[in-house]
Amino acid sequence: MIRAAIAGGTGYTGGELFRILLNHPEVQIVAATTTSSEGTPVASVHRDLIGETDLCFGTQLNDPDVIFLCLGHGISREFLDTHEISPDCHIIDLGNDFRLDPDYAGRHFLYGLTEACRDEVAKAHDIANPGCFATAIQLALLPLAQEGLIRDEVHVTAITGSTGAGKKPGETTHFSWRDNNLSIYKLFTHQHLGEIRKNLSSIAGNEVKVNFVPLRGDFTRGIFASVYTRAVLTEEQYRDLFDAYYSASPFVFHSNEPISLKEVVNTNKGLLHVELHDGYVHIASVIDNLVKGASGQAVQNMNLIFGLPETTGLRLKPSAF
Repeated sequence: MIRAAIAGGTGYTGGELFRILLNHPEVQIVAATTTSSEGTPVASVHRDLIGETDLCFGTQLNDPDVIFLCLGHGISREFLDTHEISPDCHIIDLGNDFRLDPDYAGRHFLYGLTEACRDEVAKAHDIANPGCFATAIQLALLPLAQEGLIRDEVHVTAITGSTGAGKKPGETTHFSWRDNNLSIYKLFTHQHLGEIRKNLSSIAGNEVKVNFVPLRGDFTRGIFASVYTRAVLTEEQYRDLFDAYYSASPFVFHSNEPISLKEVVNTNKGLLHVELHDGYVHIASVIDNLVKGASGQAVQNMNLIFGLPETTGLRLKPSAF
């Protein structure tokens, strides 16, 4: 059994990790650390886990084989500085500490967008898990970047559920503001732009310019990204390209029919739909921001590192209605 520890497991991504790993046939959760809820049962924080686990939050790591860092952005480096971690222990960071600056404390964190670097993930020791928006947007563009088909600026408008803002309540996350409401935030400056541009440019071999308009949605979870750029192929050629690129992926699929959020919510799936309009190729991309955009992708990467089938513990049921 893989001995897993979850650091900072009181938030939404930590809760998703507990749900997945408690049902993972090859994993035993040996520790859940926190600075705010020491001694508190995990099921008291994540109430849907009542009857699923007797684990309590503590401060000891208990010699894990892998640590998932579900800490606030900028805190993972501090965690490494203040905890003794065996060099043999793998680290999968779900924050943004190592996505752009991957070397720290003698470790190298591979940017773990699984569908872009599956073979590299299997050989990696430590992983910087991509951001949720970054995952949805890059899944739409990976086939184009690999074939050098991004010849112009890319334009993205993407909407996320309220869980994308984290568990701590704020002015724009409480119910009376969010319900029946829609708003733009971090216009052209979202923190995921750096990793998107860096990774796509590396794959394409030239600079990829992405213009990104993020939206707050009046729903709980999921990301719907609308991505377009100038077309250089026919619609049939684009669809063949996407089918071929994702033919080996157990989670990401190109659909000839239009797609919607409910087809992926609560799963590790990503769905894509390609159309051409007046010289532009448009790609719709949908994921669950907490699963494929965070905890599910982290477990997918863990499976590859430990030589397990990629889908182990991740065959999750969508909520279609």
